[in-house]
Amino acid sequence: MDFGGKKDKRTPKTGSKFFRLVFLWINFDTFLFPVAGFSLRFCRVSEDNAICSRTEPRLRFIPHDIPSTVTGFDLSSNKISKIKVSDFTNLPVLEQIDLSFNLISQIDSYAFANLTSLKRLNLNNNHLRGLKDNLFDGLNNLTELRVCGNSIRQLASSCFKALTSLTFLDISNNRLQHLIKVRFVVQQLPKLRVLSLKKNDLKDFQSGMITNDSLALTSLDLSQNPLVFFGVTSDIFPNLTSFYLAQTRTKTQMKLKVGSKNFLSQVSSLDISELNLDVDGMGRLLGSVNSSLTFLKMNGMRHNLAEIINISCTIPTMSKLQLQHNKLLFVHPTLFQLCVNVTDLDLSKNDIEDIKDNTFASVSGLQSLTLSYNRLSSVPSAVKVLPYLVKLDLSGNKISEVGCHNFTNMTNLRKLYLQQNSISVLKDCVFKDLIKMEVLKLHNNSISILNGAFRKFLPRLQQLHLNDNKLTAIKRGEFGGLASLRNLFLQQNQISILVNGSFFGLTNLTSIQLQSNELNKHQIQNGVFDDLINLRTLDLRTNHIRYDDSSPLVHPPFSRLSHLENLVLLSQHRRGKSSLPSNILQGLTNLLYFSTRNCQLLTLNNGMFSHTPRLQTLDISSNELSDLSPELFYPIQSLENLYMSRITLRSLDFLTDANLTQLRFMQARKNTYSVISEDVIKSLPALEYVDIQGNSFFCDCDNAWFIRWVRENNRTQVFDAYNFECNYPSDLRGTKLLDFDIHFCVVDTEFICFISTTCATILLLVASFTYHFLRWHLTYAYYFFLALLFDTKNKNKKILNQYDAFVSYNAHDEPWVVGELLPKLEGEQGWRLCLHHRDFEPGKPIIDNITDAIYGSRKTICVISRRYLESEWCSREIQVASFRLFDEQKDVLILVFLEDIPTCRLSPLYRMKKLLKRKTYISWPRAQEHPEVFWEKLRLALRSGENREDERLHLTVVDRQE
Repeated sequence: MDFGGKKDKRTPKTGSKFFRLVFLWINFDTFLFPVAGFSLRFCRVSEDNAICSRTEPRLRFIPHDIPSTVTGFDLSSNKISKIKVSDFTNLPVLEQIDLSFNLISQIDSYAFANLTSLKRLNLNNNHLRGLKDNLFDGLNNLTELRVCGNSIRQLASSCFKALTSLTFLDISNNRLQHLIKVRFVVQQLPKLRVLSLKKNDLKDFQSGMITNDSLALTSLDLSQNPLVFFGVTSDIFPNLTSFYLAQTRTKTQMKLKVGSKNFLSQVSSLDISELNLDVDGMGRLLGSVNSSLTFLKMNGMRHNLAEIINISCTIPTMSKLQLQHNKLLFVHPTLFQLCVNVTDLDLSKNDIEDIKDNTFASVSGLQSLTLSYNRLSSVPSAVKVLPYLVKLDLSGNKISEVGCHNFTNMTNLRKLYLQQNSISVLKDCVFKDLIKMEVLKLHNNSISILNGAFRKFLPRLQQLHLNDNKLTAIKRGEFGGLASLRNLFLQQNQISILVNGSFFGLTNLTSIQLQSNELNKHQIQNGVFDDLINLRTLDLRTNHIRYDDSSPLVHPPFSRLSHLENLVLLSQHRRGKSSLPSNILQGLTNLLYFSTRNCQLLTLNNGMFSHTPRLQTLDISSNELSDLSPELFYPIQSLENLYMSRITLRSLDFLTDANLTQLRFMQARKNTYSVISEDVIKSLPALEYVDIQGNSFFCDCDNAWFIRWVRENNRTQVFDAYNFECNYPSDLRGTKLLDFDIHFCVVDTEFICFISTTCATILLLVASFTYHFLRWHLTYAYYFFLALLFDTKNKNKKILNQYDAFVSYNAHDEPWVVGELLPKLEGEQGWRLCLHHRDFEPGKPIIDNITDAIYGSRKTICVISRRYLESEWCSREIQVASFRLFDEQKDVLILVFLEDIPTCRLSPLYRMKKLLKRKTYISWPRAQEHPEVFWEKLRLALRSGENREDERLHLTVVDRQE
């Protein structure tokens, strides 16, 4: 993928540097390991083949964004000049590469080393001057190599060493001059079967210069070399079956030496066209293949043609003779008198004007006769003496008329080619004897009237080509005799009249081509096609079929064509907009392909396809269907291919509800939509290829998801996506859509997950740290806050001192309070004490009772024990008392410890710990030996504060905890 595009000019600049760094960190894997996107810059992929041929602009390098799963790679017709080692590093299953018609002049060593699966490599028509060592290393499975049409002069001694599986090598049309170079080729390729050295500069070919061992070659092409000498002096070609020795016109006569008649004894196909060899040499050459030759090409022979024909026709095995471009204006009856075994004779492109009646008398066993592209003005009578003739080709002549006598008694003829002549009229009896005819080609003539030529005869005809003529009407029963016809070609005529029964008798017809005629909607009504009960393909494009509205037809034209699979209704009328009747497809229950391209349709009825449940391909391009309804597609859930180009679509949102779950191919070029939503793409789960080029895309955040999907998806190919251009906003017009910066448009889930995870981690760390080190401080802070609330609420209240002291204690310490403290202070010393179990007002909130008791007493005695420290209410009581202490600046708090408690255990009451460092307290355990001192100190503490002189902390320290 490409991340080096232009930055969006409207990208916001807000956001901290930290945010940007974090974003890049999250996407670090995306930059280092880009996904194998399927939106190729210069190519498209079709059926596992990457096609980069004839791109605009022409490629100058090998693209690196090709999916690793392709098996074929077409890079032909570009401007690539160099193949580098890194060009084919990630194509492990590639089987064929076409690099023809480029400018390649340099290929690095080991450039193909990673293509271990490659079987076919085409380097034709480049600028290579030589093939160096190690060039094809790694191509152990290569079976076919083509380097034709370069300027190769040099072959390194081991350039083909790695090609141990090569069977086909075409090194023709180069500048090889010495056979010694070819020696390295054949010796290093043990499995080579086909070798083409055509059109080089070889002047001398001697078998000994190659090897004295037998080669496995079955085909050798040395044609169009300026050979002066050809010699085979050893049996190095025991398996050679095809030998091409044709030459271009040279003044130097070639010398021939064949050591034994057995050295070429397996050759069955021989081409000696234009060979400059004397008659004796020709006889020796043909004599060496006397026992095996079946096909001989002698095109453009210079002299002694008749003698050479006589020599060749003495070969008993020869059955096929090609004599093109020999300027045989007149064919002499004696020319083929020895060719009694010939069954296939090709005399095309000879300017023949006339053929005598007995010309082919000696070759009466002919099965195929080709007389195309001559100057014949009529069907030669000579063909009538060929009772075994199966194929007769008279195309490209000047025949203007065919009569009833032209094909008399030719009952075995199966193929007759009369195209590209000047025939204007057919007679009704012209084909009367052709009872076995299967293929008849009459296209590109001037036929205007069929004249009943097909009403009775040709019972076995399967293909009839009448296209490119001047037919205007098809009458009832015109093809009544063609019971076996399967393919009828009537395109590019002037047919404007079809009637009920025009195709009567064509019950086996599977395909009819009627495009480019003058048909209108009335001509296809009234049951015109009802007789075509087995029709599979009907092409009506480029006619004048036009409907003004979508009203249903009384008699739908295709209602009887239940087997029809392909229907084309393209039109090019110029009379304004049109519609299609809602039931025009009625009866087409097996229709697979339907095209109504270029019909200037304004709308399609939602029930249009209710009759075609199996439809797989729909083409509605080049209309004005600006809005399509999802309901239109409900009946065709099997749709796989959809073409919607140039129909002024404003949106593709209708696809979200169309339920086209099997759609694999979509083309929607040159419309007016600008945004592709996520819902549209996700509604097409099977989509493999989409072509939406030529639309006016918005380069803003509305297309952010689509841009990311194009870059990153590895399933759907978006054709030409890197050339999509922005149309909005104006400051980005003309820039590339995929260059638009979407980083600040999309909500990055990875970033959100990162932030969430980071925050959770930090929170967990803070919570762990706080719990381990600060939990008691937080506990204190909590109670401190509550006490502050209570103090704020009560500090301004003027409450009379009802008690001398409020005793704060835990229920577990109640025995000591009742048994020891209460008798001494109330019984002996006469103090009035407030105890919560005795003096709290019932029904009153406990918090109010506590605060009223503390502020309604002169002092607060806190009886502290381990249980006390664990009590929530006791903690609140001491906190409220400590706030009163600091608020009133009076000695109102007395601390009595029933147990020895370490300072660390006082952490839950952080305030108490601080008080102990500033204030005296009384310890009961350390006063056990002198209890009277303990009670005296407590009495003095209760008395303090009764006058201003005593309003200071004057208790002596009994025990101090550090």
